[in-house]
Amino acid sequence: MTSLRSPERVADAAAREAADPSRRDAFCVPAPAGAPGGEWAYLAGNSLGLQPRVARAAIDAELEAWATLAVEAWLEGPEPWYTASDAIRRPLGRIVGAAADEVVVMHSLTVNLHLLMTSFYRPARERSLIVIEDAAFPSDGYAVAAQAVQHGLDPDVTIVRLRPRAGETALRTADIVEVVDRDAARIALVLLGGVNYLSGEVVDIPAVAAAARRAGAVVGFDLAHAAGNVPLALHDWGVDFAVWCHYKYLNGGPGAPGGAFVHARHADAPSLPRLAGWWGNEPATRFAMEPRFAARSGAAGWQVSTPAVLAHAPVHAALRQFDEVGITTLRARSERLTAYLEALLDEVARDCALEPVTPRARQRRGCQLSVRVADAAGVAARLRGEHGVIADAREPDILRLAPTPLYSTYDDCLRAAAGLAAVLARRP
Repeated sequence: MTSLRSPERVADAAAREAADPSRRDAFCVPAPAGAPGGEWAYLAGNSLGLQPRVARAAIDAELEAWATLAVEAWLEGPEPWYTASDAIRRPLGRIVGAAADEVVVMHSLTVNLHLLMTSFYRPARERSLIVIEDAAFPSDGYAVAAQAVQHGLDPDVTIVRLRPRAGETALRTADIVEVVDRDAARIALVLLGGVNYLSGEVVDIPAVAAAARRAGAVVGFDLAHAAGNVPLALHDWGVDFAVWCHYKYLNGGPGAPGGAFVHARHADAPSLPRLAGWWGNEPATRFAMEPRFAARSGAAGWQVSTPAVLAHAPVHAALRQFDEVGITTLRARSERLTAYLEALLDEVARDCALEPVTPRARQRRGCQLSVRVADAAGVAARLRGEHGVIADAREPDILRLAPTPLYSTYDDCLRAAAGLAAVLARRP
């Protein structure tokens, strides 16, 4: 294999970047003292997005409001806290393909999943099954199992786990639909990841949603790895509900509050029970202090607690960047950048023990490419220590590399592939 870091390859990556630039300068890219290559080649935005430079000013503005207005900042100042969370909903709706009233920033992903399943998972007689991926993120599996137990059901019987065909690494849409059609009378909820966290596979959300509706089942999605990564149209696709986090591709900061979508057809459904709380109450009567809960219309009616103002600020600031660029434009760059990395990894795989896991078809993947290597955690550690490349590993043998279009560069991809080739070549 010719050197991936040859002067010609480096110049080619620079030319590609000049013709197809990122917004890297808008982000804080770590450059630890002594790190190989200076700035990290950061390909872990699927785990934690980099800090937007505007985040600090957004938090400082809220600290200033707290310092100068204290409790009065709820109703005074340039962005009163009482309505600040509502201002996030319109740009967020554009990212997931929903109206502002259908989305809300609140709590955290798994908490939101429980809140919405309390409303939407209503097993009755023989209709009690929950369909999930066998490779669903563990927290989703814990949540659906807990919900089954809450209804007095056995999770081992109630949860249907979808597995790829023998010898394959990703689910086929036809196989998902076949399971839903086959067990239509028994399925209460279909809950899948919009993009699988392990393989990077994009699920055909409209096809799955249509199958669930045919079956008379509720359909929900975990969009932790989809929101800000691939274009979404939740309203038009007829999804009942969805949840996601804001600290991955949406760059809202570690532990940022999560997001939720509830389709407009459920906005005021009186038949939906919920775990009601203070902030889900109608704002016009919230301070009337009435004992009876009056749900706010739309997704915001599922809020339970007061928003964390300081945590919401960087989320709002980060979302503005998506409006400035547009998710369609970002997706187009993502496809080009990911295809470039894929071609480089194919070169590495010709000489090293490296097996691609992510689907090759561009419409079936986001920006994450997963590969199978022995001792993935050790490989990730050497990539960082010896090459200044940040990827992440999932036990036992999956290495994930995510060239995020907002700030990853073609040279980041080249450094990652060259580093991986060097690490694998020097194995005993």
